[in-house]
Amino acid sequence: MDVIPITVLAVGLIFLLLALGTPVFAALALSGAFGIIMVEDAGFLLARLKSFSFIHTANYALTVIPLFILMGAFAHHAQVGKRLFHVANKWVGHLPGGLAMASILTSAGFAATSGSSVATAATVGAVAIPEMKAKGYDRRLAAGAVAAGGVLGVLIPPSVLLIFYAALTEVSAGKMLIAGFVPGLITTVAFMLGVALIGHKVQDRSTRAARAPWAERLSATTQAWQVVVLFLIVLGGIYLGLVTPTEAGAIGALAAFVMLLLAKSARGNLGGALSESFRSTATTTVMILFIMIGAGIFSYFLTLVQIPQMIAGAITQSGISPYLIVAILLLAYIPLGMFLDAFSMMVITLPIVFPTISGLGFDPIWFGILCVKMCEIGLITPPVGLNCFVIAGIDRETPLPDVFRGALWFVAIEMVTVVLLFSFPQIVTWLPDTMMSR
Repeated sequence: MDVIPITVLAVGLIFLLLALGTPVFAALALSGAFGIIMVEDAGFLLARLKSFSFIHTANYALTVIPLFILMGAFAHHAQVGKRLFHVANKWVGHLPGGLAMASILTSAGFAATSGSSVATAATVGAVAIPEMKAKGYDRRLAAGAVAAGGVLGVLIPPSVLLIFYAALTEVSAGKMLIAGFVPGLITTVAFMLGVALIGHKVQDRSTRAARAPWAERLSATTQAWQVVVLFLIVLGGIYLGLVTPTEAGAIGALAAFVMLLLAKSARGNLGGALSESFRSTATTTVMILFIMIGAGIFSYFLTLVQIPQMIAGAITQSGISPYLIVAILLLAYIPLGMFLDAFSMMVITLPIVFPTISGLGFDPIWFGILCVKMCEIGLITPPVGLNCFVIAGIDRETPLPDVFRGALWFVAIEMVTVVLLFSFPQIVTWLPDTMMSR
């Protein structure tokens, strides 16, 4: 049978299985296995599966993923998010939508200690949403700001998704992490400007906090020392070439563990905090690795029938503007993000998309940041925006549709930042180009 109909059937099987409620990793694995059997036979498939899981997960670069997740879990239980919100409120609480701005700043700060978007949204939401509700904030603005702020967790390093992209494409993990810093700052500023504009329209001046004196702001800022320490250890060490990303993750996790031991809030239930941190790290890491295995089987099928090479060759010889091709590939992530999580989107698309990007001569670091930005949008768009579901679970008085409506303001802001990074690649590439290698 021709490989094109087989590929169409295999891709269709993925969406059929997903519609039936099959886990993403299983849908990918079963569809890939189906395609391999149709092209070769069951014996060929079984021979390849003997060592497949080991080959695709026994990767030294992947050890940084559980380390970053564990660092974020320790930081969460050490109540880093609560302290950051207090500091941010002192600086911007008096501005239009000040508490919503503070939640964005807190999300950016906590993202520097955690590689997870959902963890960032949950941590900040538990602190910020009750405060905003008590001040009479518009519930859509409150929920949308925290849900959108959570996406900074996959862009501002240490980001698990950036490491995941580096592992899938075999680019430098250190450069990917450093490349996320400036776009993360730009996104944070853009979100805050958006909140200021929205706050003027939907918030009454009575919801603003009193302007804190400069001495009080500077005194409160000292409470953010934990974020500064973790940031310097992880990003500073990688940028200066003192440590590899894996070593930075290990040192960062150790530092966060010490912070947890020293935290007064954790002394009454230190065992529970440690148990929950290890449990969440294990479950999240296993989820990511299972997706990698399932996607690896499907990617092996695509490589076997040379679909990525065919598509890349057709696109590069089409005569279409290379930048238009990249724009179309990026826009394809919007409908995918409505139904798939960020990890699944990457493992499904990159085996096809990345050879095309490489063939067109684009910087893989630049494209990786744009890819992560598009995955961010999927985290706050219906019907499967994970961050919005997290916020709806925290604030049960705000209906899920209102959470999505609030997040849509920030989807528009995200698109503006994507266009900016797309138009000026140097914003992404200049910092990693200056880093020292080890």
